Amino acid sequence: MDFEALIHEALATPFEGWDFSLFRDRLTYDGGLPWDYERLVRDRLPHAASLLDLGTGGGELLASFAPLPPRTAATEGYPPNLPVARARLEPLGVEAVEDPGTLPDAAFGLIVNRHEACDPAVLRRLLAPGGTYLTQQVGGRDLEELNAALDGPAHEDRAWDLATARSALEEAGLKVTWSQEGTFTTAFHDVGALVLFLRVISWQIPDFDVTRYERRLRALHESMERGHPLKATAHRFALTATR
Repeated sequence: MDFEALIHEALATPFEGWDFSLFRDRLTYDGGLPWDYERLVRDRLPHAASLLDLGTGGGELLASFAPLPPRTAATEGYPPNLPVARARLEPLGVEAVEDPGTLPDAAFGLIVNRHEACDPAVLRRLLAPGGTYLTQQVGGRDLEELNAALDGPAHEDRAWDLATARSALEEAGLKVTWSQEGTFTTAFHDVGALVLFLRVISWQIPDFDVTRYERRLRALHESMERGHPLKATAHRFALTATR
């Protein structure tokens, strides 16, 4: 496809929830993390009488863990995703809400969170005594080579890392029991995949607009056409904490 066709497709492609399978081999990953978030969740589910999934997206991952604990809820703060999550999760008996502030105190023995921001004080309020919080987070320097390649702004939260998150949880009165940090390489193989990604992950380059970044996008397109994908380093960290 030529540049214009790829851009048109990227802007027209519908996207809901957090299902990245539509990228197929246009967005690939090299290497992996030293932990498996899904396995960490599955290992804890048999021992959990109640579960809260923060930032459930369209509920895709949470639904894959079924059967779920008798008391399971989810939050999703991105309004377009909330009806998607409800349609998927309510048949499983899962309440999906926008704001965790509407949920009752000490209601959950296990809270899981893949990539969602959450106030540690809210976490402490929602966790039952002895409960566990498990999260995987996107670090503040995630894919910063992508921003540089487009001459875009650097991340405002570059200091968001494992040490910062751990300190905030401990200050809120939670005890961190395990933590790890890791990276892997993400490769964008065509400019359409890159533009679609930036549409979906709108916080990566908050002022992204195809017209504003057209010169750099065209240069990247020409490089990708010559077999040189845009590679960037994904930054993740994970931890568990108890109340």
